[in-house]
Amino acid sequence: MRARVSRLPVVPLVVALLLVVAGIAAGTYTVGAQASAIDASQLAGLKLRTIGPANMSGRIVDLAVVESDPYVIYAATSTGGLWKTSDNGVTWAPVFEHEAVHSLGTVTVHQANPSIVWVGTGEAANRQSVGWGDGVYKSVDAGKTWTNMGLRDSKHIARIVVHPANPDIVFVAATGHLWGPNPERGLYRSLDGGRAWTRVLGINDDTGVTDVAMDPADASVMYAAAYQRRRSAFGFHGGGPGSGLYKSTDGGATWRLLTNGLPAGDKGRIGISIYRKDPRVVYVSVEQGERYNASTAYEQRKAGIYRSDDKGETWSHMSDWNPRPMYASQIRVDPNDDRRIYMVNAYSFSDDGGKTFTVPRQSLHGDDRVVWINPRDSRHVIKGDDGGIGISYDRGLKWLYVSSLPVSQFYRIDADMQTPYWVYGGLQDNGSWAGPSATYTTWGVLNEHWQRTGGGDGFFNVIDRSDNRTLYTASQYLGLSRLDMISGDRVDIRPDQAAGFIQARRNWTTWGRPDVPAPPLGNAMAPANWDAPIIISPHDATTLYAGTNRLWKSTNRGDTWVSLGDRTTGVDRSTLPLMGQRPTRDTLSLDDGIPYYPTITAIAESPKVKGLLYVGTDDGNVHVSGDDGRTWTDAAPKIPGLPASAWIGGIEASRHDADVVYVASDNHRSNDYRNHLFRSADRGRTWTSIVGDLPDGRVVRTVREDPRNANVLYVGTEFGVFVSVDRGAHWVEIKNNMPRVAINDLMIHPRDNDLILATHGRGIWILDSVSSLQELTPQVMTAGAGLFSIRPAAMIRFAQPKAHAGDMIFRGENPPAGAIVDYYLGRAGAQVALSVHDASGALITALEPLRTPGVNRVVWNLRHAQVAAPPRRASASDDEEGGGGGGLAGPFVVPGTYIVKLVVDGRTFEQRVAVSDDPRLVVAPAARTEWTATLLRIGDLHRAVSALVDAARTAADGAGAGAAAPEARERLRIARELQTRVGSLYRAVSGHTGPLTADQRQQLQFFDETRARLAAQASPGQNR
Repeated sequence: MRARVSRLPVVPLVVALLLVVAGIAAGTYTVGAQASAIDASQLAGLKLRTIGPANMSGRIVDLAVVESDPYVIYAATSTGGLWKTSDNGVTWAPVFEHEAVHSLGTVTVHQANPSIVWVGTGEAANRQSVGWGDGVYKSVDAGKTWTNMGLRDSKHIARIVVHPANPDIVFVAATGHLWGPNPERGLYRSLDGGRAWTRVLGINDDTGVTDVAMDPADASVMYAAAYQRRRSAFGFHGGGPGSGLYKSTDGGATWRLLTNGLPAGDKGRIGISIYRKDPRVVYVSVEQGERYNASTAYEQRKAGIYRSDDKGETWSHMSDWNPRPMYASQIRVDPNDDRRIYMVNAYSFSDDGGKTFTVPRQSLHGDDRVVWINPRDSRHVIKGDDGGIGISYDRGLKWLYVSSLPVSQFYRIDADMQTPYWVYGGLQDNGSWAGPSATYTTWGVLNEHWQRTGGGDGFFNVIDRSDNRTLYTASQYLGLSRLDMISGDRVDIRPDQAAGFIQARRNWTTWGRPDVPAPPLGNAMAPANWDAPIIISPHDATTLYAGTNRLWKSTNRGDTWVSLGDRTTGVDRSTLPLMGQRPTRDTLSLDDGIPYYPTITAIAESPKVKGLLYVGTDDGNVHVSGDDGRTWTDAAPKIPGLPASAWIGGIEASRHDADVVYVASDNHRSNDYRNHLFRSADRGRTWTSIVGDLPDGRVVRTVREDPRNANVLYVGTEFGVFVSVDRGAHWVEIKNNMPRVAINDLMIHPRDNDLILATHGRGIWILDSVSSLQELTPQVMTAGAGLFSIRPAAMIRFAQPKAHAGDMIFRGENPPAGAIVDYYLGRAGAQVALSVHDASGALITALEPLRTPGVNRVVWNLRHAQVAAPPRRASASDDEEGGGGGGLAGPFVVPGTYIVKLVVDGRTFEQRVAVSDDPRLVVAPAARTEWTATLLRIGDLHRAVSALVDAARTAADGAGAGAAAPEARERLRIARELQTRVGSLYRAVSGHTGPLTADQRQQLQFFDETRARLAAQASPGQNR
């Protein structure tokens, strides 16, 4: 692995952060004192930034292309909204990101009127990680605005079909709740553009519709695929008698089941594709098989690909090819070649009508969701997969990869103590990655700054902040390794692996059959959760805790482990029914993606008391130990309102009070979309709910206590991040410029005080410096104004060493270049002034304040007052260059401590800010001070010359066409030229932090003398 120091060297830390202002230290706050005084609008001034990454993109679930202009493409993502390109994928923009939900299942464009676009919300892939939606949305302006058109409780929409000639006729395939039964599922039809819906095909509360297709030559002929399935925390059942293929010949009013040539018995997911040039030809993919294992394959495949040449009346079995149908089952026939068939999840194609398939080597992600084939040119193929979008012009062999879509799906994050700090995290189906929170380039954080740290599906990535190089990185089911980030040395440290393990994990041959003993070298992997936890002890960096079904402890960084016992209920999940059935060898897609249950899902150790441990599980246990795991108590029965067998998503032990602990339960896997959030003040003996006024149905993923103010809490939910400043009595969403997205994890950086968000669909987002959240006390709000602590700032010399890169590039944002100044205003119309002073009180510069009620953010660029403003835009007939060729920022200040003053209606508030130099610079303090002084002198000279330019221009204008005009114009020319040359000298000196060169000294002397001569000429007889 390439060492990170080659790009962003680890440098000594900048000056330590200032202490939080007196009066808001932990314990001085009265819970509930703020009541509802704070709302989201008062935090709107706190803008967040994204650092991506985009190089591994994220899960694309559907594509819609405007056939009359295939440069226009819509891409629906699993949890990152809808994106659109109008230039064939060169640039993309989000067009569905501020609605109530973020997860999409399908997108459809009306080809006759491409301004009409429909999206169905709620991913239809049936994964254990899918998001959910609130029905269907319609846009009549090509994605600019959206209206929810109903079916809000369907939760997951798989397909939308619009009548080609009448856009008021719309069909929606609603698969319904994934995690439980519900009546709003099936095939729905609207005859009035979505204002009203009628279910035209309904089976039962466990069976929805996963696909619908309309005959392109005869819209009265339609096909629909019914799909019975259910997922739970402990497993998956992917089929049943409700599944089947249906046909309508009256425009969807009535339906009949097709059976002739199709397999009998229970079926799983079915996909449909009609051949455009001859709609008599129809293909379907049908799921059936025996002994499915949780590594996503059948030991004996059945069903597969079927073809009909008579519009579905009879079917021929072509092959049993149907890779992981539960996940995708999207079959596509080339619109121009009825023998060319595409299948996904394992991207493959057939040129003999589905009899045989080729799985080509490709440069894209291996898990595929959708393939689009251009009906006018079969060479043009677009593929959406778990790693983004590929565009091909050779029928899907070679690909242009879109590496600018920042829709990465993070599970967990951590950050180190480098400068700038690095963020570490794991991604859905895209491994684990590490990247800088900022760079020293003007382009910001690029894909190339990120580097892979692990494979598989990435989850916990925990960095040892004592050395900033030892990373514990986990893939699914606790695929745990210890990685040296500098050398690349890696060692596997998963506990309980004495016998090794097999990739197939669980299968019917060796599991669920008590009459059959486990064979040698069978399922040897110790059970662990999809998102199995690992932590570093806050008391000792060499001590680790990790969870399988047991809690494990290591005191030597994972070289050896000791079991602290099985912390689960130990229930045998083969005894737990799904849809009224216990699993058998014929259960379709049995437990896909969940090979193990029950397991540990959360671990915490008190930062205040060594060995005070908390453990949560996916079957509802919350265990507490005060003696480092020797004895345990189960706190779950004492938590009022915690559902039985609830999934414990997060545990947070207080940094401020050894007795306080928080628990978040994400119980949507039991079809429970309520918020569950609890606090104990006695180490788990008693609990209270702190859901407060958190909006219903957000589903809490994680909870964090602020490291500086015990009264401030943060929660990440399926639909955004919320903050409470009164220990959970009241909650406020931090939306601002954030898209609607799931927040799976979050943290406050221990040094830089940033709020770092792991979004599951839009990468990493950062709110730089949260001192305003920590210090927005009732006292500040009662006072009507306040200036918050300012973190130390460094004078970074940004540069751009890269070559031009075109437009297919993602650029993550750097933090504001300067000192972040946050202040509170209680009312509109206040008289506000903001300024920066040196330690003696002398004015450095005035800042332009914002005057919005609530928290305002202004950035001081760490410079003295501006030397020259940018020139005004010249007209076509104006030969003035003005401004010496461009604006001139003031020089950087001398490193030291400065005072920021806020004056509101005559009241003065002050905060100090420590300003350091660029940590890469090596310059003597005296030379550094002289450099700023020299720039101030050149800046004063530029201002003086600019005044001469103004005077000379006035004189030239006054001379008109008279005898004095030539001389006046010449003086103006010389003054302008001098202004330009002084500006050039200023820029040149600004680029080198050190003494002037001999040539620069001579220039400065010459420019000074020239200015004096011009001044004397302008005012004869006066001493200039």
